[in-house]
Amino acid sequence: MNDWPAVTAVIPTRNRPDMLRETIGSILGQDYPGDVTCIAVFDQSDPDESFVSDAPGRRVLVTPNKRQPGIAGARNTGSLMADGELVAFCDDTDLWLPHKLRAQVAALGDGHFVTCGVELFNDRVSYPRSIPLTSVTLRDLLNKQLPTMHPSTYLMRREALVNGFGLVSEELPGGYGEDYELLLRAAKMGPIANLTEVGTRLRMHNSSYFSIVDTSATISEALRWMLDRYPEFSGAGGYAQLAGKIAFAEASLGHSSQALRWIGRTVRKRPWEPRAYLALAVTAGVPADAIVSRLQRIGRGI
Repeated sequence: MNDWPAVTAVIPTRNRPDMLRETIGSILGQDYPGDVTCIAVFDQSDPDESFVSDAPGRRVLVTPNKRQPGIAGARNTGSLMADGELVAFCDDTDLWLPHKLRAQVAALGDGHFVTCGVELFNDRVSYPRSIPLTSVTLRDLLNKQLPTMHPSTYLMRREALVNGFGLVSEELPGGYGEDYELLLRAAKMGPIANLTEVGTRLRMHNSSYFSIVDTSATISEALRWMLDRYPEFSGAGGYAQLAGKIAFAEASLGHSSQALRWIGRTVRKRPWEPRAYLALAVTAGVPADAIVSRLQRIGRGI
């Protein structure tokens, strides 16, 4: 269309056609002056050709996941297909506000990665969430996981994603936490720009393929993988956050001795870490799913 860089939005999807249609509509409806292409990557499901569109400047492509099954492989499939200078991620349950791309491209400048604020919503409530930082460093990410830096807000230079800090890890057990791990690698390359304003709406729904109760073994394994892969956590506050999640996952599995071990590691690093006490409650008999459900109702997670 003009000198604004072309953007490819990669949307992993599986069996959510109605939500996917809304997601694509919000991306094609951007007030962004440049070309926007959506690639819907059908993971463990057949591509739906009815989504394909060749509208000038606003294409929609579909493809099967050609890599490892799961969200990481799906994102990488779309990223490698992308022919624009910039690549963005969006989950098939989420929506972009009309100004998102224009604002993010302006904030990106000569950088390699930019995120933005989010709004969690459902039919009854909405919760705007953002972090007050306009530049996020590796130290910031090691000190605290920042869930508002959600993958549906990511906008990256394709060259940096493919040949710089690298594609989404397909090694992480179950693909759990792959977004956080990608942020860590990207931040090693340089600070990540962040818009404090809301640009993405995250749907609070019950159709996630990840539940901390149902997939506790995977979550525990993935987070232990993260701590092993990033020894920098040993001297950072974020260790307590991840250790507390491991403790909760182990408690959910009924592994009381493992849970107590990780609770101890958590409180030694940060005595006020709430996840340690939630894990302790589960070891004492409080149902883990009741805690998770209560947190989800107020837009929080473990």
